[in-house]
Amino acid sequence: MLNIAYHPIYKHPLPEGHRFPMVKYELLPQQLLYEGTATPADFFEPGLPEMAAVLAIHTKEYVDSLMNLTLDARAARKTGFPLSAELVQRELIIAQGTILGAQRALQNGIAFNIAGGTHHAYSTHGEAFCLLNDQAIAAQYLLDKKLAKKILIVDLDVHQGNGTAEIFTGNPNVFTFSMHGKTNYPFKKETSDLDIALPDNTGDAEYLSILEETLPKLIETEKPDFVFYLSGVDILATDKLGKINCSVEGCKARDRFVLSLCHSKGIPVQCSMGGGYSPDIKTIIEAHANTYRTAAQLYL
Repeated sequence: MLNIAYHPIYKHPLPEGHRFPMVKYELLPQQLLYEGTATPADFFEPGLPEMAAVLAIHTKEYVDSLMNLTLDARAARKTGFPLSAELVQRELIIAQGTILGAQRALQNGIAFNIAGGTHHAYSTHGEAFCLLNDQAIAAQYLLDKKLAKKILIVDLDVHQGNGTAEIFTGNPNVFTFSMHGKTNYPFKKETSDLDIALPDNTGDAEYLSILEETLPKLIETEKPDFVFYLSGVDILATDKLGKINCSVEGCKARDRFVLSLCHSKGIPVQCSMGGGYSPDIKTIIEAHANTYRTAAQLYL
């Protein structure tokens, strides 16, 4: 099974004209079902997480300000979202989807979250459409429950995983690897365990060469027993918010390399979708769907 977390609240409506393409959260599962990549049995609907799991990553002061809707106006603006009870519930459900996905990946090898990849959320605040860091929450959950000993976070979104880097600074049980656009947001980067900052207009050949040179060595050195993969498709040349020049086929080859490597090593992997802001929604859906198609070929 592909073990795909999806909840109707993922497509939480925002003010008209908002640049974040929420519609993809509705269209992607429809596409996967229509083409037969997934069946209804592959999907599960997460509920709310235990607050202890959230508080293992985020400070109580910050979480309380979200739950009570008392986040100050400046901090709310930094998230890019108008704060509401439904939005906070959405973020909590996304985090639970990644927790449950991680548990299912331990059993079946792989799991997905249609949403997630909220890597700009710090322990103390949110940024750039990210309020709670779903993969960080799930990673710490696995460690706390003694379901994993060493975790590798492979963040291939075009933006650096600054929140994830901050959260796990000095934690020897989590290795954070971010390969991102050098001049992309965030303009002030944090320090991951390994950062690879790519110049503008990096194309398929160079991108894949660097990844293929780096990731096997990381796995050999760090010996993770679980991988979280942030498979953002904002590395596409068409992306409005990215400055990398990869094609849809290059993005697909990236996914194939990462998932094939995890599969060959027997390392469970949880995938969250991350960013994708191409003007044509069809491009976004096609690139995201390729991640699932690749997994179906390897795992089913």
